[in-house]
Amino acid sequence: MSERKGFFTDTSVCIGCKACEVACKEWNQVPADPQGLTGNSYDNSGELGANRWRHVAFIEQKVSVGVEEAPPESFAREAARQSLVSDGLDPHEDADGFRWLMSSDVCKHCTEAGCLDACPTGALFRTEFGTVVVQPDICNGCGYCVVSCPFGVIDQREGDGRVWKCTMCYDRLKDDMEPACAQACPTDSIQFGDLDELRERAARRVERLHERGREEARLYGDSEDDGVGGFGAFFLLLDEPETYRLPPDPVVPTRRTPEVWAAALGAAAVLAGGVAASFLRGRR
Repeated sequence: MSERKGFFTDTSVCIGCKACEVACKEWNQVPADPQGLTGNSYDNSGELGANRWRHVAFIEQKVSVGVEEAPPESFAREAARQSLVSDGLDPHEDADGFRWLMSSDVCKHCTEAGCLDACPTGALFRTEFGTVVVQPDICNGCGYCVVSCPFGVIDQREGDGRVWKCTMCYDRLKDDMEPACAQACPTDSIQFGDLDELRERAARRVERLHERGREEARLYGDSEDDGVGGFGAFFLLLDEPETYRLPPDPVVPTRRTPEVWAAALGAAAVLAGGVAASFLRGRR
């Protein structure tokens, strides 16, 4: 068994170039999916789906600017911001009073994967790198995995019926190559490597941002105590997960399956006992 591999996406240095989207499509031969302007900022690719395995979100936030409107601590924050910029860590704030949050989203390759649990054909499997991959030649298009993903990542292709999603470039990993998206990222916003090492690196990164005044920086999906047992692709965010259209407390549906079956069996036992009692009373 190989060391578990994963992604660490540092959104604080994402510039929204979408090189990762292009590289993913080109290497994996993902069909074109032209969206045009979606009306959601400058984003022209919508969301993750069967024909988009990487998606860069553009999120505009109104922020106060100017000395007159700014709180007293803004001078310290501005000094911290300038320090970030000089260190190549531009927080994407501009003079028009907007802050840009950009994040390249992808399948989380969950430790406890609902899609994997729900698949009845074995089309989904856990690789030697700890990633979750779809075998399209085995997929029967039942869609059970689609409703079992707490992130809405896995999707059926129109006209095909089968499901498709990020494979973390499984074919490249087998040849000791990094995934196409990580290789194409010009700012190292997408980092690939051993998952334990990435988590340590991410913790140091958050600590450094906090020291530089970015108290809102936090990790998402780095803990094994969450509802999916930890992500294989986790993130550093500069706001709440909901801002990035990510669930704050994701839980894999199949985690509750034993409880559901226990409740069902208990109800069945009570019902059977009631029927038996009624039958016995009737015979008397």
